[in-house]
Amino acid sequence: MRFRDLGNTCVFGLQWGDEGKGKVVDLLLEDYDAVVRYSGGANAGHTIVVDGEKFALHQLPSGILRPNITCVIAGGSVLDPAVLLGEIAALRERGVAVGARNLRISQRAHLVFPYHRREDALSESAARIGERIGTTARGIGPCYADKYARHWAVRVCDLFPEARFRERLAAIVAHKNTYLATVYGRAELFDAERLASEYLAFAEALRPFVCDTTYLLNEMVRDGKRVLFEGAQGCLLDVDHGTYPFVTSSSAGVGGVVSGSGVPISAVQSAVGVVKAYATRVGAGPFPTELNDEVGAAIRERGGEYGTTTGRPRRCGWFDAVAASYAAMFTGPTFLALLHLDTLAGVDKLRVCTAYRLGGAHLAQFPCDVQVLEQVEPVYETLPGWSEDIGGCRRLADLPESARRYVRLIGERLGVPVRMIGVGPARDQVIIVEDGHSA
Repeated sequence: MRFRDLGNTCVFGLQWGDEGKGKVVDLLLEDYDAVVRYSGGANAGHTIVVDGEKFALHQLPSGILRPNITCVIAGGSVLDPAVLLGEIAALRERGVAVGARNLRISQRAHLVFPYHRREDALSESAARIGERIGTTARGIGPCYADKYARHWAVRVCDLFPEARFRERLAAIVAHKNTYLATVYGRAELFDAERLASEYLAFAEALRPFVCDTTYLLNEMVRDGKRVLFEGAQGCLLDVDHGTYPFVTSSSAGVGGVVSGSGVPISAVQSAVGVVKAYATRVGAGPFPTELNDEVGAAIRERGGEYGTTTGRPRRCGWFDAVAASYAAMFTGPTFLALLHLDTLAGVDKLRVCTAYRLGGAHLAQFPCDVQVLEQVEPVYETLPGWSEDIGGCRRLADLPESARRYVRLIGERLGVPVRMIGVGPARDQVIIVEDGHSA
């Protein structure tokens, strides 16, 4: 597999997350020197299967499983040290090398504290039923809120020196205790000294990995190193362009790459859009093509559609070309990676949403207003399914004609060629469509 023509590239999910970005990144990294997580935190889970072994990661970039790849957690990310160090320890126990040679962490990354997780959970439970976002309760939203409020945030660089950190954290914890007690009526208090000692221990464990990744990445680009930027969430969860307020707290799209990693836009030459052959969503929010029937349940079980981070069952539905083409519009992918095609084997008739109808009128654009999106009726194109197990297919011609037709329709509707087709969870269960060929 060779994608050297892409140059420095971004991998974006064009749905509501869980598209399979981790697998695509893992495959592309054969031709790269570094991979960068530029936004998000421990709320984003990705699963990779290598030689029959399953690896579930949250904070670490997917490239950590490939030798000789520099993995960078950039300044636009938020870092939960306990989660990160736990992942590092678990990988080392399984024989994966993790050290300062292959993992670098930005001094500018903001830190998640226990009070962020508490606030996340309390805020969600206090919201009215219809207004709950479905957060993972990992503290990501409150951490980003503190980042932009500026007064109560702690970055990795703020852990040093010790005296300054202790003084700053004492003031922050006093504020947080007052805030949580006043707003949510909770009397449980956080102990500033205990938290300081805990995070200073984290600081020592993290110290070998920490550097100014903005300089590191720009030096790599200048020296001709090949850099891949890994999106943490799907772009329909982007805080600016997603189904707000049912979104994540950071920019999952093009803007997040530049601001989160600190490289200029000229350093990025291409993008890869990742979609599943159907649609899924975790948590609340509009989902026009959702299947609340036995077909949706069958897709969930066959596709293993349970959250990597929370274990929650994912909501499943038909492929929504209106939503995915909107995401493709503001991310500009060079080609598509279409995954989980194998999951649809055995479904008699397949549907692809090609338009929305509202009150008898067709909507030409993806609605900004989520209340409008909740009311739309999907307009479907129906295609025949296939019964064959396609997990062993390695060439486009190996696929049943109905599967090729399905792939072709998705590429046409999004206006982007499909160059990668996932036919199973393993690293080698993929079809590469050469330039000039189509389904």
